[in-house]
Amino acid sequence: MKIVCPQCDESDDLAGSRAGNIINLTCGTCGHRWPRDLNAKCEVCGGDDLQTVPLAIVEKSRGTQLSMVGTRPIDLCSVCDAEKLAKYHRNRPNPLLPDELPTIGKTPET
Repeated sequence: MKIVCPQCDESDDLAGSRAGNIINLTCGTCGHRWPRDLNAKCEVCGGDDLQTVPLAIVEKSRGTQLSMVGTRPIDLCSVCDAEKLAKYHRNRPNPLLPDELPTIGKTPET
């Protein structure tokens, strides 16, 4: 999740202090202050019914072989990501595959 100042769009010069489930952020560029709720919300619909599922990290191994080298947790919205969640639950305990897999590059002709 990328955090930017709602006043000037600054994303690097930000500072924050935690107060319970809220982080009070301050922009070092323009001085704007705003609260950020730590409870995860869907970036599309703003809903808070999220499920954390493992997403496979897939890399090209050798030749045309793809290998799963790890997983990372992602939050999926029960409304916006219903199809992905259903796919994950059908294939449990396997992690969800990324939308795009690494492509096997062609060797340039010499």
